[in-house]
Amino acid sequence: MKVGILGTGAIATKHAQAYRNIGFQIVACSNRTEARGREFASRWGAEFVPNYHDLCRYPGLDFIDVTAFPNFHPEPVRICAEIGRPILVQKPIATNLDDARRMIDLAHAAGIPFGVVSQHRFDDSTIFLKRALAAGRLGKLLEADAYVKWFRSDEYYSRPIKGSWETEGGGALINQAIHQVDILLYLIGPVATVSGTWQIGARHKIESEDIVNALLNYECGATGVIQAATALWPGYPERIEIHGTKGSAIITGDRLTRWDVLGDEEANRTDPAPVASDVASGSSDPMAISLVSFERQFEDFAQAIRERRNPLVDGIEGYRALAVVLGIYQSCREKKAIGLREEKTV
Repeated sequence: MKVGILGTGAIATKHAQAYRNIGFQIVACSNRTEARGREFASRWGAEFVPNYHDLCRYPGLDFIDVTAFPNFHPEPVRICAEIGRPILVQKPIATNLDDARRMIDLAHAAGIPFGVVSQHRFDDSTIFLKRALAAGRLGKLLEADAYVKWFRSDEYYSRPIKGSWETEGGGALINQAIHQVDILLYLIGPVATVSGTWQIGARHKIESEDIVNALLNYECGATGVIQAATALWPGYPERIEIHGTKGSAIITGDRLTRWDVLGDEEANRTDPAPVASDVASGSSDPMAISLVSFERQFEDFAQAIRERRNPLVDGIEGYRALAVVLGIYQSCREKKAIGLREEKTV
């Protein structure tokens, strides 16, 4: 696969490392800051293309990977839809649902694969739990929670666009914890109502939240909690906790760290729980994350292109995660519970 990368910041380096590991070629890249773009191009043997319109139309590319800020996503999606080129965007899909919906509709009308990077769906822990929950191994689901008690330095937020509503869409929830929101939706199913409370700039000089807490009611009847922060020093590995009538499962970082289930001996012999302790987490260092799940998502996206199908994390999946995040934000602002509706698939 030949890839064009739009945006050459820190996360683009993780993407580039994953592409190299699976044999994809970074052919061209673009960045608003030319010096940074040219340095990235030199490091990865790519051509620097000053204008992102030209990058999107660069000949011979199999797809475009957009790692720029989410408020910028709609325009490259429009261009790629116009020329029939698959496109992958970094999470979140957008900063608002109208932009997200337009992007989905454009990609669908053009018949192009459109993906959103949510690599933790490809962790061994998530893959196992998706299968185990479908088999009913935890029984009736009662509670599903996500705790993302991270820390980011003042340096991380030194640029005014970081943690801004216009450029990033918010703070800790939309930028850090949206991964766990996506995993909860993937494993447990749609959320019916949310109720949230936040602290705006509790520790950092930002205009959005660096601490937020939310209560969830899932359509399946389970309840849940989301806690997201970038203000809690020194930062702790994120956790997802799922509790059912037969037992509990906990993901810490990218690993399944607890599997405590009654009467599971026979099932565990044929499909053993991959319990581990060597977790990778971006709790205090954004780059301290595993490449394996990125590699798997990029391979799935490439296979979707070959097979002319939707990738596992397509635009609709990105929309659903964003809808929960924005519902929590609305609840924080209006100080009341907010009902969510399931988005149509096309």
